[in-house]
Order: sequence, then structure tokens, then C-alpha cells
Amino acid sequence: MARTAASTARQLLAASFSGMVFGFLEDGGQEFKQSYSSSDGSSQENEAMFDIEDDHEEAGEDEKDKKFWDNQNQILEATLCRTSSLETKIRSVTKETVKESGEAVCGCGKAASGCRSCLMREVSGRLCNAGYNSAICKSKWRSSPDIPSGEHTFLDVVDNSSSRKGEVRVIIELNFRAEFEMARASDEYNTLVQRLPEIFVGKVERLQNLIKILCSAAKKCMKEKKMHMGPWRKQKYMQAKWLGACKRTTSTPPLSMGQSDQLRPRPKASMLTVDLLGEMIPNIHCKVVAVL
Repeated sequence: MARTAASTARQLLAASFSGMVFGFLEDGGQEFKQSYSSSDGSSQENEAMFDIEDDHEEAGEDEKDKKFWDNQNQILEATLCRTSSLETKIRSVTKETVKESGEAVCGCGKAASGCRSCLMREVSGRLCNAGYNSAICKSKWRSSPDIPSGEHTFLDVVDNSSSRKGEVRVIIELNFRAEFEMARASDEYNTLVQRLPEIFVGKVERLQNLIKILCSAAKKCMKEKKMHMGPWRKQKYMQAKWLGACKRTTSTPPLSMGQSDQLRPRPKASMLTVDLLGEMIPNIHCKVVAVL
């Protein structure tokens, strides 16, 4: 009987211990599931929060970019709108000469409007005829760690008529807009460049401001498109073109547009005769043939 009682007690103790173990495992499993579920939910919430933060950052960057381009356009417009009477007069003579040269042929045989050298000589000569100290300028600079070497040709007018203002230098660039055009540029940058005049006539200070505006915009454009910015697009390189040391050469003033050695009227064919322009081809003699 004693053995039976002892055996029964051991069985009850084992059953009780087994129940405790299985109970612990079941409770622990539920707690683990709850813990995992809680962790997963928290992870999803964190991901949602990160997405919202990313959206806010992108929206902030877009707003910042828009503000930059709007500001550049406003500064550019304000810079271009300002002008002096001296700049206006020089601009008028320059544009008139360029317009008239479109119907002429220069000494090299090309259309004057397509020959930069002849066109610059003509513009400089016309400005000299108008009483301005105009010259053809050639700048040349050596390479440095920041920019490569290069050279550029343009026009200028040096005015000393005002003792109060002192010497005033006006820069003339006949292909100003093209100097800032870039392949694969953004729409914002292209819009800015299209607002530039094709022919620039302005004081040194005005040109400095324009260079700063456009080079800053070019840098921003390249950064947005994740492209490398060439050294010839940098502000220092552009400044070297027009604002560095240069050699001034005074052009011989032409008599007039029609009598200029550089520019001659474009020849026109006659409907009734074959005009071989004896003055251009003096060794050829042709008879006049009448049309019956």
C-alpha cells in the first residue's frame, strides 16, 4: 500500500509539472506572437513615417528649386532693363550696321552676316564714324587649375566724355546668347538663356552681373541633371573672355556701307542680260544677249 501511494504521488507530481511546462510554452508562444505582431506593426508605421518625410523633403526641394529659378529670372530682367543713354546710342548704331550687312557681301566672299571678322570690322568702323572710340578686342589667357587656356574676340567702346564718371567701357558681343547655350540643358535654364539679347551692348558692370547670373544657373542646371560642368562654363572662364587683359585694334572706318572695302552690295542677276560683274572678273568679256 505504501508503494502504491508513493507511485501515485509521483505520477501526480509528474502530471502537474508537465502541465506547468506546456502551460508556460503556450503562454510564451502567445506572448512571442504578440511581441512579433507588435514589432511588425511598429515597423510598418516607421516605414510610413519615412515615406511621409521623404515626400516632405522632395516637396521642399522642388519649392527651393522653383524659388531659385524665379529669383534668377527676376534678377536677369532687372539687369537687362537698366541702360544708359551711352549704351542706347551705341546699341542703335550696332544693330543698324548688323541689319544692313545682311544684304551685303564682304571682301572674303561670304555673306557679311555670316563672317564674324568682317562684320566686327564693319561695326567698329561705323562706330568710329559716329565719333566713338571703338576697337576690336582680342583676349587671350593661359590655363590654370580652374580653367583651360583660350582666346576670344569682341568689340568695345571706351568713352571719356564725362570728367565726373571718368572712363566708361562698353562691351559689344555680337553672339551673346550663343555663348551661354548648352546642349541637354534643363527647360528652366533654356528659358533663362532665351531672354538674353542676341547682340549685347553694355557696360562692364552690367556684363559682370549677367555672367554671374548665367554661370550660377548653369551650375544649378548641371547639378539637377547630375552632369559634369565643363570648365569653359565656369564664371572665371566667362570673365576671362570679356573682362581679362586684351589687345585693342582700331578698325579703319569705312566710307559707307555701299562703298566699304569690307562690304559690297550682293549682286543681282538681270532678267535680260547675263551680268558677269566685270569689276569682279575683269579678264572675262561677254557680249550682251538680248532676249527675243
